[in-house]
Amino acid sequence: MKAVAYTQSLPVTDERSLMDVELPDPCPSGHDLLVRVQAVSVNPRDYKQRTSLTGISATLRVLGWDAAGIVEAVGPAVSLFRPGDKVYYAGAANRPGCNSELHLVDERIAGPMPASLSYEQAAALPLTFVTAWEALFDRLRIPLNNTSNKPATLLVIGGAGGVGSAAIQLAAKVAGLNIIATASRPASAKWCEQLGAHHVVNHFDDLVKAVRATGLRYVDYVLVLNGLDRHFAAASELIVPQGSICSIVSAEGPLDMDVLRRKSGSLCWELMFTRSSYETPDMVQQHHCLAQVAKLIDAGVIETTVNELLTPINAANLRKAHGMLEEGRAIGKIVLRGFA
Repeated sequence: MKAVAYTQSLPVTDERSLMDVELPDPCPSGHDLLVRVQAVSVNPRDYKQRTSLTGISATLRVLGWDAAGIVEAVGPAVSLFRPGDKVYYAGAANRPGCNSELHLVDERIAGPMPASLSYEQAAALPLTFVTAWEALFDRLRIPLNNTSNKPATLLVIGGAGGVGSAAIQLAAKVAGLNIIATASRPASAKWCEQLGAHHVVNHFDDLVKAVRATGLRYVDYVLVLNGLDRHFAAASELIVPQGSICSIVSAEGPLDMDVLRRKSGSLCWELMFTRSSYETPDMVQQHHCLAQVAKLIDAGVIETTVNELLTPINAANLRKAHGMLEEGRAIGKIVLRGFA
């Protein structure tokens, strides 16, 4: 099968950083689905993993954690899907990625593809929407349906990226929250507003001052999607007493927790690979999450976040996509369609 792989960490401008290769066809076992990949999308994790390898790998490594395709075969323990089904998923961190014509994924972290979407539109969704869903509803424990006359407020730091694009929609259109998103450019600010943000502020400005200019002293929830070290002091100042901050990014150094401690506030973490990496008893919740997202898409409540399409799926286009992410100039999701 055709695939795109790497063996060492090199600048994305180097043709050896991602290479077109041929690999043996994989064979499903257990809960595996064998999927013929039709479209993939890229995420910051792709380039971060590509650039973190020490030395030269003796084996070809395949990246990719967002795919949509057709089930070709199933393992003996599979009960949720059958050959011919269209699926979309984000895969697992401890298995080869989906930048290949054929890919194995555990059925418990795959979902039925939205019927109203093309493969490329569906491939933009899984990692970001599962991450956003878990962050909002599992970690921050935001109620799915707001019954209050006064909606709670969510501050999304980094609103124009993939996870931010998903979180704004889920929080505004499913949970009924008031959304303040951060963005640094006119195009990214407009994107956030189109997705449902009620206010957009610049995260390079004084964030506390900018948020309070909207008329709020505190926000009920904060979701940090980039720059935890840079934004943690402002997030701690803005969070309501006894409120919660959730981050999907790690801190590069120690965080000053004193303001958060005085407020009896909490900091929690979201990593969508936790369930698959540890095969937690509730691993199948990601299947249910993707099924629910598909229903919301097909009902017109939320929409795909694809904003750039490249074709075909090959090393040159993946290097281009990685470069766009590394430069921080991507809005929404970058998707690649079809192997040549």
